[in-house]
Amino acid sequence: MRVTHVITRLIVGGAQENTIASVLGLRERYGWETRLISGPTQGAEGSLEPLVNHLPGLLTLEPALVRPLHPWNDVLAYSRLTRCFRVGRPDLVHTHSGKAGVLGRLAARRAGVPLIVHTIHGPSFGPFQGWLANTVFRQAEQRAGRVTTHFVAVAEALIEQYLAAGIGRRADYTRIFSGFDLTPFLNATNDLQLRARWGLSPDDFVIGKIARLFKLKGHDDLFALAPELVRRCPRIKFLLVGDGDWRARFENLARTSGFAPHFRFTGLVPPAAVPALVGVMDAVIHLSRREGLPRALPQALAAGKPVVAYDCDGAREVCREDETGFLVRPGDTSRLVQCLLRLESDPALARRLGRCGQQFARQHFAVETMVDALHCLYQQLAASRRTPSETNALARPPAIS
Repeated sequence: MRVTHVITRLIVGGAQENTIASVLGLRERYGWETRLISGPTQGAEGSLEPLVNHLPGLLTLEPALVRPLHPWNDVLAYSRLTRCFRVGRPDLVHTHSGKAGVLGRLAARRAGVPLIVHTIHGPSFGPFQGWLANTVFRQAEQRAGRVTTHFVAVAEALIEQYLAAGIGRRADYTRIFSGFDLTPFLNATNDLQLRARWGLSPDDFVIGKIARLFKLKGHDDLFALAPELVRRCPRIKFLLVGDGDWRARFENLARTSGFAPHFRFTGLVPPAAVPALVGVMDAVIHLSRREGLPRALPQALAAGKPVVAYDCDGAREVCREDETGFLVRPGDTSRLVQCLLRLESDPALARRLGRCGQQFARQHFAVETMVDALHCLYQQLAASRRTPSETNALARPPAIS
């Protein structure tokens, strides 16, 4: 089967890692002819292009496929994608992210691609936007949804949101957790030398947060609860992994609040460095107000770390109350403080949650599990498009001469 994936940009992020793992996994595990089309990688988040651009013919960069709305570039990207699909004649086009998701699906339909799949990594519309933006993105998703053969969602919560918006039927959706290489996280340890490198002592209780330093990611809430946490437990430190446009703002906030000694900013780190950093954390928090299923949560579980998360989108599907961690109503900083202090004061509880989380991650988040599920879905979709005579011909044993 010839499969082409399309994504808006290959920044360091969960959706991008998912896409690359899918493209490489289908090629290496099943020998399929896979390609990846991406817009230019721009921003402080870093690039994942080196993971794929060394493989001849795998990655195609489309300069007009840019993230912001841009009428001229959008028309140009749509035209070029259509031409690319007509020339390459993929059996299936699989799109990711907002802009590439809409333009890629419409272009695939125009080019006559028989199967069109879209993965919902996170909501592209919702109350986090203004009225106009929410309306535009919702209508765009509804339009693209009418030409979509099937949807993949990384969380059940996203399926419910899209169904509520009138996009597709329940039978049009399949949840496939976003898998990753578990081994580095399963092997992560509390490396005291790494702790020392970041100014963390062996006795510090390290609360980690892995997220882009930007709006809606919950860092403001973290700074709001820091004074109470530190007052009640002076050995608490915060390890913030990631970079973004708001980094200078948060670094300044740490200084002006007087709590700079309790914060560590790693900046942008390559994905391969994340497991070791998770290993030195005692608990991982996720406070984002807009996320499909935050990748940081299953990564923390794989490393045996308890998690505390806002009950947004798909977080509750991995952060299971008093089983792998604690769910908190968004904005309830007093309960956040209680949950984190409980983990700090009860190491046996933290270990129990960590063990349950690690078992859950093993069962559901191996990258091989994700690739196998995609392979199975693609085959089912292809079989449903065949006529009875084509299906019988494929099932008929070859003639023996």
